[in-house]
Amino acid sequence: MKNPLFRYTLLIAAFTLGLNGYSQKAIFVIADGIPADVLEQSSLPNIQRVIHDGTYLRAHVGGDKGSYNQSPTISAVGYNSLLTGVWANKHNVWDNNIKNQNYNYPSIFKLFKETYPSKKIAVFSSWLDNRTKLVGDGLAQTGYIKVDYAADGYELDTIQFPHDKASQYMHLIDEKVTNVAADHIKNIAPDLSWVYLEFTDDMGHRYGDSKEMEDALQKLDHQIGTLYDAIKYRQKNNKEEWAFFITTDHGRDEKDGKNHGGQSLRQRSTWMVTNLKLNTYAQRVNPGIVDIMPTLVSYLKINIPTTILNEMDGTSLIGKVSLAEPQINVFQQKLDLTWKSIDIIGTVKIWISTNNNYSVNGKEEYILLSEVPLNQNRAVIDISKYPSNFYKVVLEGKYNTVNKWFTK
Repeated sequence: MKNPLFRYTLLIAAFTLGLNGYSQKAIFVIADGIPADVLEQSSLPNIQRVIHDGTYLRAHVGGDKGSYNQSPTISAVGYNSLLTGVWANKHNVWDNNIKNQNYNYPSIFKLFKETYPSKKIAVFSSWLDNRTKLVGDGLAQTGYIKVDYAADGYELDTIQFPHDKASQYMHLIDEKVTNVAADHIKNIAPDLSWVYLEFTDDMGHRYGDSKEMEDALQKLDHQIGTLYDAIKYRQKNNKEEWAFFITTDHGRDEKDGKNHGGQSLRQRSTWMVTNLKLNTYAQRVNPGIVDIMPTLVSYLKINIPTTILNEMDGTSLIGKVSLAEPQINVFQQKLDLTWKSIDIIGTVKIWISTNNNYSVNGKEEYILLSEVPLNQNRAVIDISKYPSNFYKVVLEGKYNTVNKWFTK
């Protein structure tokens, strides 16, 4: 009889490395303030290299327009929606001041470290707040998470990067960020990394839809090439598989492309580029920035407690998915539910809560109302026993869980 400890060790190794024996690593890039139409109209050979290996998708930010989770199309709001997989009504970052962030909705970095304490995380960024506030490096609220490799805060260094009126110093900072990140990828290979590049947004604010913005995109494309070359080097010379995501945090206004923050179609319209082949869910819906986090969770095999899973607004763009796009209504003490079946086999468990305790203490108790066939796509349930002006509904399928709120 084999030693049980030996068997357990093999299982952990398989979980960590994958069945093919390759370790899996991931890096995501946020290139600030590029609407989808601008990206699509530009010739960007390095971004095309990534698309050739994987997928390009139009996407959105801003939550569900006109609903309880509508979120400003502002930078830090978008960053944190990616990091946490939830919209602003949950993570509570509403602008770039980042006041009173709700850390009960953990970032992917915190969840990754809880699953793999010995693995390494990295942040390469011009904006110090990305690491110190959004990721919460060293904060009690995040369990004192430690970012292993950081290259950031360059915007505060006016000696190395003197601030010129045309904001060209920000391009130099992005070059520094890119080169440091590429060096770390090639020589250290952190397991999960975030690269943030700002210059495109600066040019958008200054010049709007313009030759200057196009030039900024060409510079960005070169930087993406530097990062992708480093990833290719690792994959060629090491037993590693890498997930590479590139996206943006918001679009720009229709008038001249200088502003953002509102809910117009162009301000909400974004994009995703990845070297991964995506699933049926990704092809059938308009994915949101919140979908990147659960995709990386799936790719890296990160453990997610059920309490957190029930709160996540995003859905994985890889692997199997049971259902998506829940809609709810309450009338005459009945709960009317619809959803879109992505798979056709299995059932849906319908859970309900009349509280939002999770936002306060990270805990929530749900009541199981019913279990119905997945391909039914609708259920009407008597909730007269649970009178309330507020309901949180969780739909649990075999492969994923989605949630929706109702507020009178």
